[in-house]
Amino acid sequence: MEQSVKNLLKFIEESPSCFHVIDNVKKRFLDHGFIQLQEKKHWNLKKGENYFVIRNGSTILAFHMPERDFSGFHIVASHSDSPTFRIKEDPEIEVEKHYTKLNIEKYGGMIPDTWFDRPLSVAGRIIIGRNAKIESRLFHVDRDLLIIPNLAIHMGNRGPREINPQKDLLPLFGGLLEKDAFTKMIAKEAAISEEELLSYDLFLYNRMKGTVLGEEEEFLCAPKLDDLECVFSSVEAMLNSQLSDDYVTMCCIFDNEEVGSGTKQGAGSTFVPEILKRICCLSGKTQEEYFMAVADSFLMSADNAHAVHPNYVEKTDPSNRPYINEGIVLKYNAAQKYTTDAQSGALVKYLCKKYEIPYQVFFNRSDMAGGSTLGNILTGQVSMKAADIGLPQLAMHSAYETAGIRDLHSMIRLLKAFYELGKEVEI
Repeated sequence: MEQSVKNLLKFIEESPSCFHVIDNVKKRFLDHGFIQLQEKKHWNLKKGENYFVIRNGSTILAFHMPERDFSGFHIVASHSDSPTFRIKEDPEIEVEKHYTKLNIEKYGGMIPDTWFDRPLSVAGRIIIGRNAKIESRLFHVDRDLLIIPNLAIHMGNRGPREINPQKDLLPLFGGLLEKDAFTKMIAKEAAISEEELLSYDLFLYNRMKGTVLGEEEEFLCAPKLDDLECVFSSVEAMLNSQLSDDYVTMCCIFDNEEVGSGTKQGAGSTFVPEILKRICCLSGKTQEEYFMAVADSFLMSADNAHAVHPNYVEKTDPSNRPYINEGIVLKYNAAQKYTTDAQSGALVKYLCKKYEIPYQVFFNRSDMAGGSTLGNILTGQVSMKAADIGLPQLAMHSAYETAGIRDLHSMIRLLKAFYELGKEVEI
């Protein structure tokens, strides 16, 4: 197995929530000499230095300041969140004085029945009050803790059924437990008192580890490949590139893509335009020059794509049919749920041809609606040229997804070429 695949699986295993994703990315950037900035403090940007900013603990924006005056921004965007279940406040529900289950709500558009009968646990962040201060902490119960038991076939589960999230998807937490057992568990795991726990953003996650399978070990299977494959690829590319001196190169990883991006840390927020304006202002550019820089910018929206399914080949467009291990996917959609057009797609194809990177094209079937990505949301905040790309996979939004070994390497190479791109090509 290639080292990059091993590193990806390790990254996914160590990132049980969106908050852990960003913390792990932060550590990598710090290890490579990046400097952390705070939005609420003054910045002193220097040419040739690398920086990053974190918002909400779940979104990060890293960037490289060129040695010379820059003409625009080259941005890669991916997302830290995946479909899961959020744990509500006061979650314990007693069942006939024999079981305790937890009250949850759906986060994002998951495939619900893939969550049945798997070892699950809890991760996210907790907010504590201590010494007149409010503190945010990562939280992770690193053991098999919960399960959502399926209904036996003998009790009526013999065919398709409607799954009610409030009834059918509540995880089993234990036998008959004392009041506030979940809060007590958090306090014990975090080594705090119950009184210090003020609130939490906690989610379920699948405990099954990623693996490689197939006759030739060509398939990669893991939770949250959408979109941690692209997150991993964008970070790897940035840390292993000779970054361009013509553009400010940026790696953006957003939270809340799975629920519409309409939060302060989402792609639909003011985060990116504020950072771009701040960089331009601190580089001595006027407001007009900021607009000029945006007009000379390019966004790669990196979010995984649908491969042809071996059991449902009819679900894919008749002539644009991506396959696993056949290269990165360039995504188009007439409704502009993907941002790619002929102009922006040409740059992706140019880089792929120049560096002999395999690529494929995806269109939805004309009678099927597709999902949207970061691209059209982000370009609604900052108007720049953009293309949607991704890695082909099966079972998107399942609790356990499938992709290809060779495609990961292709994505890293493409993003590396993009980060290194100078003024030799202009769109």
